Amino acid sequence: MATVTFDHVSKRYGDVVAVNDLNLEIRDGEFMVLVGPSGCGKTTSLRMIAGLEEISDGTLRIGDRVVNDVAPKDRDIAMVFQSYALYPHMSVRDNLAFGLKLRKVPKAEIDRRVNQTAETIQLQKLLNRKPKELSGGQRQRVALGRAIVREPAVFLMDEPLSNLDAKLRVQTRAEIARLHQRLKTTIVYVTHDQVEAMTMGTRIAVMSEGLLQQVGTPQELYDRPVNRFVAGFIGSPAMNFLDVAVKGSGDGTVLEANEVRIPVPPRFRQIVGDGAGSGGRFIAGIRPEHLDIGQAAGDNAIMPATADVVEYLGNEELLHLTAAGQDIVAVVDAEHRVRPGDQLQVIIPLDKVHLFDPESGLSLGAQREATAAA
Repeated sequence: MATVTFDHVSKRYGDVVAVNDLNLEIRDGEFMVLVGPSGCGKTTSLRMIAGLEEISDGTLRIGDRVVNDVAPKDRDIAMVFQSYALYPHMSVRDNLAFGLKLRKVPKAEIDRRVNQTAETIQLQKLLNRKPKELSGGQRQRVALGRAIVREPAVFLMDEPLSNLDAKLRVQTRAEIARLHQRLKTTIVYVTHDQVEAMTMGTRIAVMSEGLLQQVGTPQELYDRPVNRFVAGFIGSPAMNFLDVAVKGSGDGTVLEANEVRIPVPPRFRQIVGDGAGSGGRFIAGIRPEHLDIGQAAGDNAIMPATADVVEYLGNEELLHLTAAGQDIVAVVDAEHRVRPGDQLQVIIPLDKVHLFDPESGLSLGAQREATAAA
């Protein structure tokens, strides 16, 4: 096992900066997920670890060794790609053993590793089959097994589940998570799917336009996003955002968006009162699953809304609403039985409201915590 450390690493293609000054330490035995939209630099970062891309600036370490100029075969890593890339004429057993044979590993050791790997990912009954006789999920497990059998210091996985259907994707991501718990090996996993990131990662590194936005546990990113990008990217459905203006003063200060008036949450009163924001304007964020419908009680605000589309999901309903002059999404209990056209009272819990600076996009909550820590 090993740590992976990016120290001011950048990657440029001519005038295009794919990765900009990346500083990130991936701990020994950690499951680190690099997540972000297409073109954010996550796959380029993974390929630099693998040695498939040269580093323009900075230093990359695997363990204590600088690997900027180390050949991929000498880095003690194994990579699982989006495509299975299995040899179609070989059995599962031979696919698993092929890399070890190239390295002149003794036959007894090859047999031990192949059998152990097959048991680990439940391939024992498939060892004599050819890839064409396997399902998509089984082929992906063989691709994983081919990496596991190498017993590398670091596993690199580049969107390995994107070719699978929805059910298999859920099943296989659980298998990979269980695999990590058993092997305790460092895994760097790239995906654009934030649900995969949230369910699998020990920590998550969120990237956008080549820049690292935030690193933290899934709960830290969900509860305390540092900026609007992270808040909108982490969570499904995505966070709702409202442009709000500060009205009033003291304990009567409210955030106003058209006809909606939200009392300023107590934790933001000082920073809002100090004149932060742009001309007394902020962006309020609230996650769909934190909204409810009914009569407000306690520290809540009410937002009148009209139901446009109702998606019935069994135990809950996904509501597409028109409120405060814009589209809002809410996830509520299915027992409400909302119908399109219904006039609703949407409850906003004040303790779940996030505030962001409209120009920088930075979270006021993060600024408040940084000020308190200082």
